[in-house]
Amino acid sequence: MANQNIPFLDLISPHRELKKELLAICEQAFDTAGFVGGPMVKNFEDEFARFCAVKHCIAVNSGTDALRFAYIAGGVKPGEEVITAPNTFIATSESISQTGAFPVFVDIDEQTYNLDPAKLRKFLETRCKKDARSKRPVNSQTGRTITAIVPVHLYGQTAAMDAIIDVANEWDLMVFEDACQAHGAEYFSKKQNKWLKAGSMGKAVAFSFYPGKNLGACGEGGAITTNDDEIARICRQLRDHGQAQKYYHDMEGYNGRLDAIQCGILSVKLKRLPAWTDARRKNAKLYNDLLKSIDGIITPFEPEWSKAVYHLYIIRMKNRDAAQKKLSDLGISTGLHYPVPLHMQKAYAHLKHAPEDFPVTLQTSREILSLPMFPGLTEDQVRRVVEALREVAHG
Repeated sequence: MANQNIPFLDLISPHRELKKELLAICEQAFDTAGFVGGPMVKNFEDEFARFCAVKHCIAVNSGTDALRFAYIAGGVKPGEEVITAPNTFIATSESISQTGAFPVFVDIDEQTYNLDPAKLRKFLETRCKKDARSKRPVNSQTGRTITAIVPVHLYGQTAAMDAIIDVANEWDLMVFEDACQAHGAEYFSKKQNKWLKAGSMGKAVAFSFYPGKNLGACGEGGAITTNDDEIARICRQLRDHGQAQKYYHDMEGYNGRLDAIQCGILSVKLKRLPAWTDARRKNAKLYNDLLKSIDGIITPFEPEWSKAVYHLYIIRMKNRDAAQKKLSDLGISTGLHYPVPLHMQKAYAHLKHAPEDFPVTLQTSREILSLPMFPGLTEDQVRRVVEALREVAHG
């Protein structure tokens, strides 16, 4: 056992366990020729809407499409600006650009790694002016109107949504959640005095079902959740070439449908998601308990208002690169999420940011290390990972 490699993520075992059920989904599609649309798509959409406690779920072919369609349907216009964090996967920001809008970055909270509401407020109050007519902020540097905020529930933990929504309301900004890593995560809203699911708090919300997600398809996949009937209607048209009905196009759209087999597979897996989430949380607690005795390692911070789902288990340490090499030499796979912040990517060189413009993001990007995390991770494997980190810390 001690000589076996530890993967960063195990996608093989759960599919072996569910093989008969997943193949039955394929057989159903083959027997009915129901490959695009139909009952399996509708069934999954209804199930996932209930899971997220919202009225609508619109299945699409990727998390990136989910983000883009949400922005467009929600009313983001070409030439406007949308605020998000710089420490996320590029899909969050490139989908803003693909609407014709411009991404604007605001730094993160050092404990949660999510968009910092205080920095968000400071940016709006010191670097923007409120338009007298629209009441929305105008970026003093670019002269463009800002219309929306996209908090990312990074690593499976919700952002501080009450504070973000308060700022948004003061400046008449829309809020779109990027919940692509947060299936089932919860946030306690003091304003509403109840726990809310990720996917239920924004004007529209994007999820990804990429295979490595907590709820993953066997291929690409995504969804938009919303309580807004009009946004749901537009998203359904956008994913299907803008069709209101076959061959009647109210707008130019996209080929963004999620196929029936993937929806059937997701329905099977959705039933297991609560148990898988419990296993992730159990492993995260074990990591926390074992790592707290090692100096120099910062474990994930989970505020009292958050129920994280640990899509990723991220630690911080100064000698991150040495630790990653040590673990690799011992057959333990790790990841870096994300080593190059968006404001330092070549794709955004035109924004002319200096690395130090977002100091918390810059510092954390040099220290983060993603440890193995998946439902089937064993206690023995967690202990082996921790012992390897202990060797690095004491070496």
